[in-house]
Amino acid sequence: QVQLVESGGGLVQAGGSLRLSCAASGRTFKNYAVGWFRQAPGKEREFVAAISRTGGNTYYADSVKGRFTISRDNAKNTVYLQMNSLKPEDTAVYYCAAVLSALPSSWYTKIGQYDYWGQGTQVTVSS
Repeated sequence: QVQLVESGGGLVQAGGSLRLSCAASGRTFKNYAVGWFRQAPGKEREFVAAISRTGGNTYYADSVKGRFTISRDNAKNTVYLQMNSLKPEDTAVYYCAAVLSALPSSWYTKIGQYDYWGQGTQVTVSS
């Protein structure tokens, strides 16, 4: 069982930066692949970025590639999402999710592939 808590959201001007954190409970967090998703008002939840359980492999949605960076510190049971060059269209509630991963290099992009979700953190980018 893993519990996830996101933090770091807030209000920022376009072009600014934020770093989101996803803190996990449990000693076996190093065995979980993690993803970030977001959901804007009136829209479906969408994939943003994913990282393998070792942190050695990452994958990004085209909309954030080159601007966002996902990373993890397994010693701290935390995954980060560094968001730079933020745009108003990045405004959404951001969620982290985790799934037990048998393969050390795997990442996952589909909502249904994840078993555990955080409560979300709001990111608002003003123009």
